[in-house]
Amino acid sequence: MPRTSHAPSARRRIRTAWGLPDLTGQGRFVSANLIDALGNGLVGAFTLVFFVKTTSLSLVAIGAALTVGQLLALPVPLVLGRLLDSFGPRTVVAVGNWISVAGFIGFLFSHAAWQIVVWQFVVQLGSTAFWMGSSPLTVLVARGVEQSRWFGFVRALRNVGVGFGGAVSAVALSIGTVTGLQAIMVVNVVTFAVAGWLVLTLPGADPGDAMDATDATDARDKVRETVAPPPGGYRTVLKDLRYLRLVATNISFVFSSTVIAVLLAVYVADNLDVGSWVVGVLVVLNTAMVALLQTLASRWTETRGPVTVLVWALMLNVAAFAVFGSLLALSGWAVIAGLVIAMVCYTVSEILSSPPISELSVVMAPDHLRGRYLGVYQMSWSVGTALAPALLTALLEGGAALPWVFLAALSVLSVPVVLGLDERSAATHETAPDQGRVEQLDGDPTG
Repeated sequence: MPRTSHAPSARRRIRTAWGLPDLTGQGRFVSANLIDALGNGLVGAFTLVFFVKTTSLSLVAIGAALTVGQLLALPVPLVLGRLLDSFGPRTVVAVGNWISVAGFIGFLFSHAAWQIVVWQFVVQLGSTAFWMGSSPLTVLVARGVEQSRWFGFVRALRNVGVGFGGAVSAVALSIGTVTGLQAIMVVNVVTFAVAGWLVLTLPGADPGDAMDATDATDARDKVRETVAPPPGGYRTVLKDLRYLRLVATNISFVFSSTVIAVLLAVYVADNLDVGSWVVGVLVVLNTAMVALLQTLASRWTETRGPVTVLVWALMLNVAAFAVFGSLLALSGWAVIAGLVIAMVCYTVSEILSSPPISELSVVMAPDHLRGRYLGVYQMSWSVGTALAPALLTALLEGGAALPWVFLAALSVLSVPVVLGLDERSAATHETAPDQGRVEQLDGDPTG
């Protein structure tokens, strides 16, 4: 009996130490996120090679087809925003997974460039639906308790999944058989279908699920007594200058997030006096730090304002990009040491920025237009990731230091833009129904 009585407090101490949220009853939500991360890690690492191996098209034609498919999906967030307002995040995320299933099946039977364009668009549509619905779904799962920890945990989970998925994909690519690549795609089809089912059957993912009978009756009475939410659309979002400031700030983080995929390897190989093996070490360092420190960082940031955390993240990016650019004047082991220092600063910025900006994108939006707000927010990701490769490589062609100067300047300019955003988010939290009562009933508001 004593053992049983001490077990919950021991689990609570472990959760508190590691900055983890209470995962009780959330197995489906956790599993769905892990499946999606694994799948994205697998496909993201080998899609180009998959079509090189399974079609007779040239590398240039395949790359162009994949790019066109992604560009066609740029307006998708604005359409999904309406659907998110109408059907809620659970439905949008589940259907997004199943749309991805259709896209992966289409990949298996694609042999012409136009087919790759079509199915890449479908996959991008499903992926965008997942990402747009993920943050509001996390808010519903958290129920106003340990919300920052939930965002940090989901971020860490996805990073581990993407890293592991990329490693599995690398093994498959080393084998190099068409059958092996097709098997990976089939596995993705099955797992994404399962993930969609897990999300659709997720308990407690609707606003009224956590209410008891009395609360539900009171809520219905309040709905009858009050007027309907004011109408609005994307014009309302575009008039909300504070939210647009958040979107503008996020563009800085979007460009920063592409450094590893777009800039790092080319910069190191062509401009620094070190071996290309260093890039692999830096990527592993980044992945390991996010996996191990993300939840601990969430524990640290939950007692601080999100805007304060974002300012710290922006300044760390400035430091990282300044070090990356200054390495052109160094050589030998000094370059390696500088790369490690820059990557640590860059990764800590990534760890600090992701949970609060995702959380702000949800809580700063009014409930009845949350989908449309998130549609505009997601556009910053879609446009930023589409423009970054062309812009950063063009700057690199003009001078090895130019992309780092641009990224550092963008981060510095974002600091005054982000200041003051917490005023509205704080007001939103204060008006959230019964949030304080829920935390008291939880018995351990600190985790």
